[in-house]
Amino acid sequence: MTLVAYPNCGTCKKAVKWLDNNEITYTYRNIKEEAPTEEEIRAWFFASGLPLKKFFNTSGQVYRSLGLSKKLPEMSEDEQIRLLASDGMLVKRPILLNGDTVLVGFREADYEALLG
Repeated sequence: MTLVAYPNCGTCKKAVKWLDNNEITYTYRNIKEEAPTEEEIRAWFFASGLPLKKFFNTSGQVYRSLGLSKKLPEMSEDEQIRLLASDGMLVKRPILLNGDTVLVGFREADYEALLG
């Protein structure tokens, strides 16, 4: 199991705390130091069943500075995936990878259902 996260992210800290408190072993991957590749994002997107927009960190500075709320609807899926792979800070976090399961963001109920 891998947690793709950013150390300064409050939501990521909650996920780490929950995993640690529940004594769940995982590998931590800093998304800023090791941004996901296009292939990873594509695989996570298909495995998650979520819309691609859910993978964007819509509250982040990079998202806002690029004006993506207006640009994303006009972009193709491939363009969006390339953009996500270009900067880990554009990606919503944390992302929990457990086999074929991909959880984006942290909702305690989802973690409990998967791991509890």
